Amino acid sequence: MIAGNIFKWIGSLFTDFLFLPFNWLRLTVAKGDGGWWSSNAINWLFLVVLFVLFAYWMKESAKFLREGTEDRA
Repeated sequence: MIAGNIFKWIGSLFTDFLFLPFNWLRLTVAKGDGGWWSSNAINWLFLVVLFVLFAYWMKESAKFLREGTEDRA
């Protein structure tokens, strides 16, 4: 019974909370109110996060390269 409640809670979390922006976006675009920017807002957010993480990764990689501690096998 507890496992069933956990899976019901996870399903409720996704359908009732985490997918609300996507439902709003779907309804906005279907009505024709949304433009190109609102349709691709999620994509731009993911792209910005990707660039930030890539910059951090390159900074750390350069630090290890300067210290000479990279890839010691």
